[in-house]
Amino acid sequence: MTNLKMQTKNLTTEKYAALAKIFPNAVTETTDENGAIVRAIDADILQQEINAHVVSGREERYQFTWPDKRKSILLANAPIAATLRPCRKESVNFDTTENLYIEGDNLDVLKLLRETYLNKVKMIYIDPPYNTGGDFIYEDDFAETVDNFLAQDGQYDENGNRLFKNLDSNGRFHTDWLNMIYPRLRIARDLLAEDGVIFISIDDNEVAQLRKICDEIFGSDNFVQEIAWRRSDNQPNIGLTAKVKEYILVYAKNKQHLTYGRLPLSESALKEYRYKDDYAGEFRRGILLDKTRGCHSYPVKTKSGNKLNGPWMVTKKRFEEMDKNNEIYWTSGGDEQPYSKIYLKDSKGAIPNDFWGIEYGTNQRGSLEVEDLFDARYFDFPKPVSLIKTLVKLGTSNNNDIILDFFSGSATTAQAVLQLNAEDNGNRKFIMVQLPEICDEKSEAFKAGYKNICEIGKERIRRAGAKIKADNPLTTQNLDIGFRVLKLDSSNMQDVYYTPEEYAKMGFDILGFKDNIKPNRSDEDLLFQVMLDLGIPLSSKITREGNLLLVQDNYLVACFAKVDTSLITEIAKRTPYYAVFRDSSFASDSALVNFEQVFATYSPKTIRRVL
Repeated sequence: MTNLKMQTKNLTTEKYAALAKIFPNAVTETTDENGAIVRAIDADILQQEINAHVVSGREERYQFTWPDKRKSILLANAPIAATLRPCRKESVNFDTTENLYIEGDNLDVLKLLRETYLNKVKMIYIDPPYNTGGDFIYEDDFAETVDNFLAQDGQYDENGNRLFKNLDSNGRFHTDWLNMIYPRLRIARDLLAEDGVIFISIDDNEVAQLRKICDEIFGSDNFVQEIAWRRSDNQPNIGLTAKVKEYILVYAKNKQHLTYGRLPLSESALKEYRYKDDYAGEFRRGILLDKTRGCHSYPVKTKSGNKLNGPWMVTKKRFEEMDKNNEIYWTSGGDEQPYSKIYLKDSKGAIPNDFWGIEYGTNQRGSLEVEDLFDARYFDFPKPVSLIKTLVKLGTSNNNDIILDFFSGSATTAQAVLQLNAEDNGNRKFIMVQLPEICDEKSEAFKAGYKNICEIGKERIRRAGAKIKADNPLTTQNLDIGFRVLKLDSSNMQDVYYTPEEYAKMGFDILGFKDNIKPNRSDEDLLFQVMLDLGIPLSSKITREGNLLLVQDNYLVACFAKVDTSLITEIAKRTPYYAVFRDSSFASDSALVNFEQVFATYSPKTIRRVL
């Protein structure tokens, strides 16, 4: 019986251990700025081992840096002791949906998701603060030690959030924004599948800095494109210049594995398919005779008897096959020659270009879409559904792909996923993450009863899902329009709870500490922390049988109520992959003594865990 860790991994420790395992002779010790002895890697020895030039110290090198960059890396790797608590009353179809809506600081949430969704997210879209001189951005305290950070993790200010207004008069204007975005993108890369892709909306203020950050995190070789999108229907006529565009940066996890979608054919492209036959319908002509690119020479007779020698784009054998299969279109008149037939039915669309006009939607239209659902304008210029839907088409297939948006805002991404699934019978799943930022008391949203952005986002998904089903009753019967609401909170363990290693140092027996669970936490609260710890998808099917909680049928069986030998035997006979109990659950000493023997008899392969 093993105790659960109940905190996220310390990636710095893992990476150090991995390097130390490969190069044990490079491991050394030194002192930090406080004079304490700390572990270290000797760069000189490491350079000798890998027989390459290792840059260290003040030696010049190409790099992008800013104040506190090292601390932002530390922040990305630092563990946290937090959890996600389910909220059934705010969810839609909690027991059957595979979509998630998570409330909380997205850095903490990403850390919690890293274990479970490592290399599993097909597409990420984010629309972070643009740092325009008055944006609210997440305040991560780099002045504190990791221990202090863990101690205060999950705590927000008096308004219930951890945000500050980044004014352009701030001496750390760019630095604060970079320190905010950098650790989040580091973790985002970990979540992406090998064939995954991330889309990031940004404008002129930070696009240059963001491009450098992404080159470092994802690798410049994995840059896909930088899309310039016209965001406005109208052009303002004030100021020195008119800003009508934004950017969408696109990076792959591994470009070699990326399957990138296509855009719909434009009206001008569709007009090219002006020919038609009875064999396969509409087609356009393709060049076969090309004096510049052709590399095959052989005689071909035209319908009128003229002889053409090429050079041809295909071999003689291939030409004869095409002619036999009615795949050649012969023209008559002055340019009498054969052309290939390129059928509309075989078109996969247009290769994505890097300038998108208003045909993909504008911010004004995004506002109208929200207004259409609420009969009021609660957001200023959210992204239009058509834009995000197009990105989802490029970044995913329609089968079981996970789309993550950790700056969810008005939840446009969720609506786009639902709409696209309704159109192509897809089964994509979304994970929305949003800090419950308080609505301004003067705003229309606050006056309508919405206290924070999350309340608006969740209601938008509810209304959008209902509308999609109402508009398409025959084709959306099986459409998943639900979402499971989870909320970031401090650990389910008591504030005096420490890691098992810390307990051992203090002389405590971890199994002897019986009241380690906070009194206001439910068994479902405990279950979701267990799922996070064991890496089980948070959208997994959950059923209840008395005091038993079953995840994915019998994959995980949890019981946090009192258990005796009889109940332990019943659970063991189900042969679950995991069986999880609370350390104070055992009804008697005999139940605890018999625990291992019962599982050894009925289900020896079951992994047993305790919290």
